[in-house]
Amino acid sequence: MPTKKKWSADVTKHSNALDLDKDVFKQRNAGKVAHSLEHSADKSTRKKSDSYRSAMSMLTFYINRAGKNLPESQKKILERAKKILRQDHEKNAAPKSKSPARVQSGKRRDGTKPQTKSSPRRQRSSK
Repeated sequence: MPTKKKWSADVTKHSNALDLDKDVFKQRNAGKVAHSLEHSADKSTRKKSDSYRSAMSMLTFYINRAGKNLPESQKKILERAKKILRQDHEKNAAPKSKSPARVQSGKRRDGTKPQTKSSPRRQRSSK
């Protein structure tokens, strides 16, 4: 009897974007999973997005495709790996530049109200 081809398993093994370490998703340490995915994404020249997004996409893809076949204990490890990826990304992200102070409704930065130009009103003629 021929076996069913599992396209998601094939994607995980032969990803066109990332060269994954063997059994990366079976590791019992969330930090090792996250760092392995980051490393794979960093060295990849075929990814379509930045390293963080590529690593997070592959991890999310694996969790979603494994579905009910993924043991709860391993799912918790992979969810922790997602948190670690997020934290590493936020830590390494360039600090955002401060934008100039926003003008509050109807006031200038110095606290005074801007003068409005008043246009002459048309008077209705009474006929």
